[in-house]
Amino acid sequence: MNVQQWVLIAKSPGELQAELLRGLLEAQGIPVRLVFEGAGRAYGIMVGPLGEVEIMVSESNAQDAKNVLARYESGEFEEPEGENF
Repeated sequence: MNVQQWVLIAKSPGELQAELLRGLLEAQGIPVRLVFEGAGRAYGIMVGPLGEVEIMVSESNAQDAKNVLARYESGEFEEPEGENF
């Protein structure tokens, strides 16, 4: 049986940003798991150390995911000015 290993590729300061990054990665065909800090989730804290979210992908997709995040951080996925959809 082939067990998939999940690796940490990034940490997000909150759930909203983590969900945005998950959507970006999944749109590129990369499955994602989000791991929430337990105490923050229990107390409803969404930012700061207790709101931190770990973004994990399979080991086989880690490099591709890091490349996608680097492209995102460089602004490659931003909408051109004046574009309306």
